[in-house]
Amino acid sequence: MKTILITLVTLITFSLSAQKKETYIYSIKGKDTLRMDVFTPKNIKKSDSLPVLLWMHGGGFSGSHRAYPDDTNLVKYAAEKQNYIGVSIDYRLLRKNKTTGFGCDCTKDEKMETFKQAAIDYLDAAKFLVERAQMLQIDPTKIIAGGSSAGAEGILNAVYMKDYFVTDKNAYISVSFAGVFSCAGAVVDARYITKENAVPTVLYHGTEDRLVPFANASHHYCNPKKDGYIMLDGSEIIANQLEKFDTAYSFNIVKGGGHEIARIPFEDLEKVFRFFEQTMLNKQVIQTKIIRTK
Repeated sequence: MKTILITLVTLITFSLSAQKKETYIYSIKGKDTLRMDVFTPKNIKKSDSLPVLLWMHGGGFSGSHRAYPDDTNLVKYAAEKQNYIGVSIDYRLLRKNKTTGFGCDCTKDEKMETFKQAAIDYLDAAKFLVERAQMLQIDPTKIIAGGSSAGAEGILNAVYMKDYFVTDKNAYISVSFAGVFSCAGAVVDARYITKENAVPTVLYHGTEDRLVPFANASHHYCNPKKDGYIMLDGSEIIANQLEKFDTAYSFNIVKGGGHEIARIPFEDLEKVFRFFEQTMLNKQVIQTKIIRTK
């Protein structure tokens, strides 16, 4: 699918109590015009170059949007309370209005293509930011990839399986990620997490999630005889890989929790950003597992 990157276009600008918002078109792909909302601290100095939270919403690759209240509140929080640039993006909802959805009747090939294109959309958004780092006052070496549910799958595959999904290795040579914030996500194959690409990672997952596996299991727990049978590696397998490479992680386990753990943990955000301050900014290696009961 041909991608046309658009020259920077500011669509909306308005002031909030402690941050400003601008909306940009970062790509046009077929009938999809993909936008991002960029929240900047209101008191930003001209000399500042700030870390970024680049957020990808959930919705089963078929619904929701970048401006959903929870997603917007998260990136606003990043700008207002943490002195980050907070960014929430659109991406192609390739399973929207599909009769087979994204469950066990959606074929493995369709699922893999959906994962691939979501990862590519995310990488295109990151590339857009990196190429305009000076104007947007971002530090391109300090981008945290974040997402929930389908968005978490998209960002995890973009960060850790770029070499698998991307054919043109030079296309995103300027893009790197300094951290990961995943709420109920999984990768296609955690063996693609290596010492070279492992970064400080915050993981939230429920042990009884029946949509996105907590450990190694089939997506949606589909029967092997179903078209949509595909094995995924969830947060537990990801954390094990990071531990093996002495990479910082904070693994938040909810015993008995289901896919509702994909929600953004607003009550923990101060701790989440403190973790990134310690690990991404101060280079500490912290490995913790926090176990809660639903």
